Amino acid sequence: MATKVRDIMTGSPTSVSPELDIVTVARAMRDEDIGAVLVAEGDDLLGLVTDRDLVIRGLAAGGDPARARIGALASSVTATIGPDDSLDKAAQIMRERSVRRLPVLEDGRPIGIVSIGDLAGERDAVAGLAELSAARTTF
Repeated sequence: MATKVRDIMTGSPTSVSPELDIVTVARAMRDEDIGAVLVAEGDDLLGLVTDRDLVIRGLAAGGDPARARIGALASSVTATIGPDDSLDKAAQIMRERSVRRLPVLEDGRPIGIVSIGDLAGERDAVAGLAELSAARTTF
């Protein structure tokens, strides 16, 4: 059984420039079959955008999606985790911060993403994850 974040994280996360338009990012997410991208400039993590963000903050907000920049939709990263941290610590952070995805940083640069689904898939019952999964996401 995995015990560290690096054992279950999605490695080599897709990072995009904050200047990209949301249509380009949406197509990349479709093509790569992913639900979230990191927004970064070089190794500097600026935020995270999910497929839900594209719909709620992008399309539903109106305007021209080909002109809207992804950086304007990005959620601030309120928590991160290291690759050698425990799965229990990841679950605790997700519960405390009410987040479903944590960027994994090593030496200050993003190397992966761990999601609530990754944790749930690894463990039958990590306390509080069911509650978090049902919780309303706040922006």
